Amino acid sequence: MKKKVIIVALLMMLLSIFSTTIASAADPIPNISVQVGNSDGSKPSTSSLSILLLITILSVAPAILVLMTSFTRIVIVLGFVRSALGTQQMPPNQVLVGLALFLTLFVMSPTLSQINDVALQPYLKGEITQTAALEKAAVPMKKFMYSHTRNKDLQLFMSYTKTEKPKSYEDIPITVLVPAYAISELKTAFQMGFMIFIPFLIIDMVVSSTLMAMGMMMLPPVMISLPFKILLFVLVDGWYLVVKSLLMSFGT
Repeated sequence: MKKKVIIVALLMMLLSIFSTTIASAADPIPNISVQVGNSDGSKPSTSSLSILLLITILSVAPAILVLMTSFTRIVIVLGFVRSALGTQQMPPNQVLVGLALFLTLFVMSPTLSQINDVALQPYLKGEITQTAALEKAAVPMKKFMYSHTRNKDLQLFMSYTKTEKPKSYEDIPITVLVPAYAISELKTAFQMGFMIFIPFLIIDMVVSSTLMAMGMMMLPPVMISLPFKILLFVLVDGWYLVVKSLLMSFGT
């Protein structure tokens, strides 16, 4: 009896929902139109173009940060430190990326200050145009990238694009300098990562040989070597040495 009552109640609820849906469908649907640009056919205003340009710059900002600053070398070296220690996700990715970001701001502060003085402030005051501001802002960035780019990497892209030998770094196209700087940073970061791996690799070899000599072949060497690697890293003040090496590699 109770089951029948429940079934009847459910049927009544479904009928009420169905009738409500039909009644709402009978109402006229309002017209919705989407319009791009002005209604009179004129060109969009300057503010609209500025907003569009700002959105475009924000979309490519991560690529600019990674490929045109010191962020690439710093974050790769910090990743090598974590891999050499074997601590899995300690420190977390958020901590490493945040540290790399602030170290990047520290290393790039002279370049950014120069860009602010020669390009941003004159543009905000209306003394120069937007095109002139971009050209002036590119010069300090080119100087920074050129000082950390290998001639071999730069020559690779210049020969591929058949670019004539420039008189100075200011004449190098940005499309040539950015990829050359990127692969130079990758090589430098991997060289530093290799040097970081060596002491931890020695600890792994010593622990593994000791366990094998004691006949403990079923015991994972990582369980024994991990505390020793962390202890060594703490005793030598590893984070200080790593950050100091990174700053010295940029000449700071």
